[in-house]
Amino acid sequence: MPNPKIFVFAPDTPKRFGDTYAQLEEAGFQLAVGDQEWRKPGVDASQNMRELAKDADAFMGTSTRANPITRELLKISPNLRIVAKYSIGVDDIDIEAATELGVLVVHGPTEANWGGVAEGTIGMILALLKKTRERDEYIKKGNWRDTAVQGTYLGQRQDGHEGVTIGIVGLGRIGRRVCDLLAPWRVRLLAYDPYIKKADFNIHNAQEADFETLLKKSDVVSMHVLHTKESHHMINWDTLALMKPSAVLINTARGSVIDEKALTEALQNDVISAAALDVFENEPISDDSPLRDLGHKVLLSPHAVQHNVEPGIRAGIGWARDGVIKALAGEIPDHIYNPEVLPKWRERFEGANLLPQSFND
Repeated sequence: MPNPKIFVFAPDTPKRFGDTYAQLEEAGFQLAVGDQEWRKPGVDASQNMRELAKDADAFMGTSTRANPITRELLKISPNLRIVAKYSIGVDDIDIEAATELGVLVVHGPTEANWGGVAEGTIGMILALLKKTRERDEYIKKGNWRDTAVQGTYLGQRQDGHEGVTIGIVGLGRIGRRVCDLLAPWRVRLLAYDPYIKKADFNIHNAQEADFETLLKKSDVVSMHVLHTKESHHMINWDTLALMKPSAVLINTARGSVIDEKALTEALQNDVISAAALDVFENEPISDDSPLRDLGHKVLLSPHAVQHNVEPGIRAGIGWARDGVIKALAGEIPDHIYNPEVLPKWRERFEGANLLPQSFND
């Protein structure tokens, strides 16, 4: 029996992680490594990916939105056991197809990445409420103090100032960290998340609220939900109309959770006052997107809020590698994204060890 084959559909920078692939090859695995260029928008690598995916027992790699892991690609190898992502996001994988086919999907919720998103979210909130960009532009134009660049005091004060209310939509890792980072500011925190334990709201100093109430009462609404059928266009014309005219919207989650056309119209018509977006429905954002023409009403970022000097994907590639090794040994790996696949996966693969002899000695 030939040694198991791993298809690396989206390798990361070889200088940082190339040794991982070399180690796997030295251990006896067959590796079919794709090209980093396939990750770039506009590059069609579907045929190349199909060729390399043939007879693969495992897929692994980082984000690949330009050339996603489709149902067709997943079906090419009948013995595929696992798709292991270095990154936390899995919106570039057809999860429904993987689950139907009995394929595990694991991801890499590394703290450097999700913690970086939380820190970036705080930066966006402060930039909008403290008018950082406006003040910079104002003084560079030769001006000085003016009420036009007056900021917002976020927290409660002893003199009776109530402070702002910040609504967190999605109290997962990132949403919780945002709450924790805001604790010293003494803001009022509302949170909406129907999928977590009630105690988690108290632990992170947030009052549980339904979605509509959160939108109506919050001065800042910050999105931290996964891309699902339920979250698609959660923010639309109807939900934007529930928000305060003075409210600001932050999205560091996924572009699909906001109807960009509705948001653009809401900003143009002062339905809400401002938005900060790190993610977009189609990436990169088009040159003619009206969001580019809204001045200080929008703060735009190129899906990079998680990118910091110290690479956050290091732990993720190790988890992906370990997940692949466990799955090929017929064992259940960590960080499973689609646990509903487990009964079918166990029936097909549990206990069936494909590891090279070097792992079994």
